[in-house]
Amino acid sequence: MARSIRQVAAAAILGALAWLMVGRSVVNYDTLYSLAWGRELADGRIPDFELPFAPTPHPLSTLYGVLVSPLSNGADGAVHALGAIDLTVVLGFLFLGALVWLVYELGAEWFGPWAGVVAALVMLTSRPLLDFGARAYVDIPYVALVLGAILVGSRRPRNATPVFALLAVAGLIRPEAWAFSAAYLLWLLYAGERDLRRIAGWVAIAASAPVIWVLSDWLLAGSPVHSLTGTQENVEALNRPTGLGDLPLTVPRRIGEILREPVLFGAVGGLAFAWWTLREKAKVAVAVGAVALGAFCILAVAGLPILGRYLLLPAAIGAIFCGAGVFGWRELEPGDQRRQWWSWFAVVTLVLIVAFLPSRIGRISSLRDALARQDSIQKDLRALVERPPGLIRRDCLPVTVPNHRPVPLLSLWLDVPPATVVSAQERRPAGGTWVTAANPSVSDNYILDPGLGSLVVPPPAGFTPAGGNASWKVSLRCPR
Repeated sequence: MARSIRQVAAAAILGALAWLMVGRSVVNYDTLYSLAWGRELADGRIPDFELPFAPTPHPLSTLYGVLVSPLSNGADGAVHALGAIDLTVVLGFLFLGALVWLVYELGAEWFGPWAGVVAALVMLTSRPLLDFGARAYVDIPYVALVLGAILVGSRRPRNATPVFALLAVAGLIRPEAWAFSAAYLLWLLYAGERDLRRIAGWVAIAASAPVIWVLSDWLLAGSPVHSLTGTQENVEALNRPTGLGDLPLTVPRRIGEILREPVLFGAVGGLAFAWWTLREKAKVAVAVGAVALGAFCILAVAGLPILGRYLLLPAAIGAIFCGAGVFGWRELEPGDQRRQWWSWFAVVTLVLIVAFLPSRIGRISSLRDALARQDSIQKDLRALVERPPGLIRRDCLPVTVPNHRPVPLLSLWLDVPPATVVSAQERRPAGGTWVTAANPSVSDNYILDPGLGSLVVPPPAGFTPAGGNASWKVSLRCPR
């Protein structure tokens, strides 16, 4: 119990440090949709997953939306769901802290405590990781759950049930976890496990995630493969890289964006030295990285996008190998001559990391600025929903916005289905509430995807200007 309390405290402290570095949170589009869908389910309505650019419905995220749906405040016409969004922000940073702490624990388990410290610092100061955490992407808890399963399996290789349980939960967030369950089961069989009762139990746990996912798609979306086909359609519409042909160039670049050049250098050297001298420990890390990349490649071949946040797990393993490159030599016996070669490589890696430190700090600073701009734009939008003045109201629907990004947010704030908030890039209703960016800068900073374009969209004839603020303008044509 005491150890669990220390681990939660460590995750909370690291999450708080991440918050101090970025200064704020702007919850992402996908997670907001999960909250909106959860509220609809809690109200007894089936969500519409076929809306334009609707994200992939992850079963655990949707369930979370149901559970936090009571955390709304305000009366009709006031802003709703602030409590749910605030809790999501807190949990986002807590899971970010847990991810960093688990990277430390695994680095320490495999290559010594100081290697774990380096790996954790690499991840904590990674701009993409801080960005994904500040936006409460579901990929952060997914990676944390898989790292937790790997840590349990590393410390107690034969205590398989909690490993499969953690992977099953992770498998309700991202399907790559299914590959880890399969790989772990194969390893147990290879290692000599022959107890049919235990094997059957593990198979049942591992299979629960894909079964629940398929059933969820079938019951809520009407198709057992909706998550796959819906994601494929969005990839095509947004023209995102996917498929085998884009993997060789895109994957290294995305991992490089997370880790940056000095860390990649240290990771390659750390992998080489660890494989040379500490092969038994390195095997597990290599296997984890291989399964993570293999699962990602399978999904890319199936038509899913090649996104940086899908590569956080291989990047975490790379950070651990960088830690090994800097301090792994300490795990060798004092008289081992290979220590000297390894320690010289560690010095070079440290010099490179220190030399690139200003660039790393600059990237975090630019993230702070980007989040601050987006948070200011979002607060201006919220001010138009709150009373006074309440220019955006649920009694004047639909609400038309210039791009898809505000759709789930306004759905939550107004407590209306996402279908009643439409993007002007899809259609232009003749009535209701028309919201447009006050200037091109706002539109540029609050776009969902660059492929959709950045537009300041004036309302059609018949709408009457009703007011606005520094970021948004509102026009109305409400039914009498």
